[in-house]
Amino acid sequence: MQQPSSWAPAKLAVAGLTAGTLLALVPGAVAQSSDWKEDSVSPVTNPIFFEDPHVQSEIRPIFAWHNIGDDLGTDGSAQLYAIQARWAVTDRLAIIATKDGWIDMNPDVGLPKTDGWADIAAGVKYAIIDNREAQFILTPGLTFEFPTGNSDVFQGNGDGTWNVFVSAGKGFGNLRFLANVGAIIPNNGDEETAQLHYSLQADYTTCRYFIPFVAWNAFTVLSEGEGLGVDFEGFDLFNFGSTRAEGYTQSVMGVGFRSRLLERLDFGFAYEFPISQPEGIFGDRFTFDFIWRF
Repeated sequence: MQQPSSWAPAKLAVAGLTAGTLLALVPGAVAQSSDWKEDSVSPVTNPIFFEDPHVQSEIRPIFAWHNIGDDLGTDGSAQLYAIQARWAVTDRLAIIATKDGWIDMNPDVGLPKTDGWADIAAGVKYAIIDNREAQFILTPGLTFEFPTGNSDVFQGNGDGTWNVFVSAGKGFGNLRFLANVGAIIPNNGDEETAQLHYSLQADYTTCRYFIPFVAWNAFTVLSEGEGLGVDFEGFDLFNFGSTRAEGYTQSVMGVGFRSRLLERLDFGFAYEFPISQPEGIFGDRFTFDFIWRF
């Protein structure tokens, strides 16, 4: 059931209050590493497009429970089971696999329950600036999404899409900021839309087991397609090729935390909710992941 639009400011206020309280904890109570990169944590939200600027070798299993917004003509939920992989060829260059997995869609009414494979996306990133003393890193990258998925779950359409992006990170002791901006460029503009995407995250190390963050992610549609006849797009996982979505910007807020369970093993949790209208397919979302670095 769709929540009243008046709930969005209340959710945002709660998220801001929670994040502000967590980020206001006394820095002196936290042991700080001599290398800011050792304390840095990867984003949990928007996992396909919010790429970490740091170059590391890792395996990342992801589970997301996504409640469908009513603007699609139904509600219900969708689940994603995926595994990302990154391989640091050098300390600056990495090969990245950012999208794959299994999608299970369970709409309540109007659409059948379906499941199938997601498209596969992979590419590279390269840290052109990695200044540890200044606690700053700047990493551009490029991925290509192959249309290998199942059409039953809105995958496999078009001739593939490019994602050209740049990610950055800046540390201030135990407080860190991550940012990402990029462009989604389809090879077939009739079946998929071109989009801009942007992400921000602030996180704070209270201790190794609890590193809270607040995040913001948004997508702006730049072109119209000849696909689904709606005035919104599919956010991060789907590209509907919407016929009436040009100029539409959808944004969501997220709060959560990471926990460094072991030296090379992180756990992450995030809760996201929409702050723009129309909400599109984004009711709200819970994301869980592990990151094993090697």
